[in-house]
Amino acid sequence: MALIEVRNLYKIYNPGENEVRALDGVTLSIERGEFVAIIGQSGSGKSTLMNMLGLLDVPSSGEYILDGENVSHMTDDQLSEIRNKQIGFIFQGFNLIPSLTAQGNVELPLAYRGMPKEQRHKLSLDALERVGLGHRLNHLPKQMSGGQQQRVAIARAVAARPPIILADEPTGNLDSRSGRDVMKILHELNEEGRTVVLITHDNGIAEESRRVVRIQDGQVVDDYTNAAL
Repeated sequence: MALIEVRNLYKIYNPGENEVRALDGVTLSIERGEFVAIIGQSGSGKSTLMNMLGLLDVPSSGEYILDGENVSHMTDDQLSEIRNKQIGFIFQGFNLIPSLTAQGNVELPLAYRGMPKEQRHKLSLDALERVGLGHRLNHLPKQMSGGQQQRVAIARAVAARPPIILADEPTGNLDSRSGRDVMKILHELNEEGRTVVLITHDNGIAEESRRVVRIQDGQVVDDYTNAAL
């Protein structure tokens, strides 16, 4: 059974004469442990699809089966609970809280989950060390480079050890060296068994993935394995 499976998924805005089909009948399955790039130009529907896969939005119609469970029609509270346990998010904009240290930013989602202080302290320390920032625990975001801030964001996403990592343009705001560092970390996470879904408009970044899914006008127009890898 696939870890992620969407069937005939639609997301329609302004239904009727002026409707916009952000997703137009997408069917896609992702196996546990895959590293998949979803690529498309601005307006293609790739970000809408990521919001669906990440349980941040619900489809107009269609089904989403996550780890054997149909999540298509769950309540916001149910979706939030599954999202917190199953999915780690990495965004282009880092989304760090300026007044919190690196460790404070990583610990915050763990605190929201009701995790005891000692446990979240250990998990956040482990996560920051694994992204090479064990020496920056007490630095504020403004005291770090863009690449370091993105590594804090990755540490925050993986601290609770979720099985799925959704990365939306994670290298978009970075220089090429920092971008390579981020991709290296994502590959290491995948090699440890996590399923990585990478959203990008960059063909070069997509080709670092074992599988590439191309979205255009809300539809999957290509889905292939990168034989070079």
